[in-house]
Amino acid sequence: MTDSGRQSELPGKRERLVSSAATLLHHQGVQATTLAEIAEGADVPAGNVYYYFKTRDDLVRAVIESQSEMIRALLTHLDGRPTPKARLKGLAESWTRDGSEMVAHGCPLGGLCYELQKQEGGLGDDAAHALGTILEWMERQFRELEQRDARGAAVTFLAGIQGAILLANAFDDEKLLRKEIRRLERWVDELA
Repeated sequence: MTDSGRQSELPGKRERLVSSAATLLHHQGVQATTLAEIAEGADVPAGNVYYYFKTRDDLVRAVIESQSEMIRALLTHLDGRPTPKARLKGLAESWTRDGSEMVAHGCPLGGLCYELQKQEGGLGDDAAHALGTILEWMERQFRELEQRDARGAAVTFLAGIQGAILLANAFDDEKLLRKEIRRLERWVDELA
C-alpha cells in the first residue's frame, strides 16, 4: 500500500472510532464502555484502536473535540439568524430535534461533563470547556438584548435546558422536555 493510499484510509477509521465512541459513551457512560466495544461499533479491529489513539483518554478527548466542533458549527449557523432572541430560541430548540435520544440517554455533552468531572486527568475540564463555549455564546446574546446580568441570564437559560433534559430522562417524558424548552423560549420572548 502506498503512503497516499494509507493516508486516505486513516481518516475514515479514525472518524468511525470517534463516532462509535461518542455514541457508546453517550448511551453507556465512559466507565461502562470498553475499547473493544468502540472498535466493534466502528468496524475496526480492536488492536488498531491504539494506532489512532495512544490512550483511552486520547479517544475521549477526540469525542469531546468532535462535540466541540459540532457546537461551533451550530452556533455559527445560529449566528445567521437576525436577532439574539431568534438565536437563543434556535439553540434551545436544537435540544428537542432528537428529543427521544435526549430522553433515553440525556445530553451527550452534559453527561460527559458530569461523568468526567468525577475523574482525574483533566478530561472533565476539557468537556466543561465545550459547555463553556455554549455559555459564552449565550451570554453574548443576552448582552445584545441589553440584559444587566447577561452572564446570569445565560446560566439560567443553560441550566433550564440541562435541567429539562435531566428531568425528561429521569421521568422518560419527551413532552416534559418540549414543554420546558417552550417555557424557556417564552421567557426569551418576554425579555425587554
